[in-house]
Amino acid sequence: MAEVGPGGDKLILRGLQFHGFHGVKREEQTLGQKFVVDVDAWMDLAAAGESDSIADTISYTDIYGIAKDVVEGTPHNLLESVSHSIAKATLLKFPQISTVRVKVGKPHVAVQGVVDYLGVEITKHRKKA
Repeated sequence: MAEVGPGGDKLILRGLQFHGFHGVKREEQTLGQKFVVDVDAWMDLAAAGESDSIADTISYTDIYGIAKDVVEGTPHNLLESVSHSIAKATLLKFPQISTVRVKVGKPHVAVQGVVDYLGVEITKHRKKA
């Protein structure tokens, strides 16, 4: 199987929305807020393209479940930690994924100005054996 990374085949999950209690401010930790997550997961999709079988790929709902569990689970102070946890869990559960990129945004932030969201994006690569 060829190594796949940014620029190659990938699974795409966009605009996943969850309510969580992440942040350093007390109101963020008690009231919670909406978080928006995007995930890109690079893997070789050639077999699935040929076979048309779910057995040759990863179900989007499995990756969605990881993001949901992390965002709706134990609170983190930083979005960096939320993103890292999603990426780490995804690589751990699915060895066929070579690289994962996770973006986590907060659409409702206390800034003086108009924003779609503020957030972080991290990319993690599987370590070679």
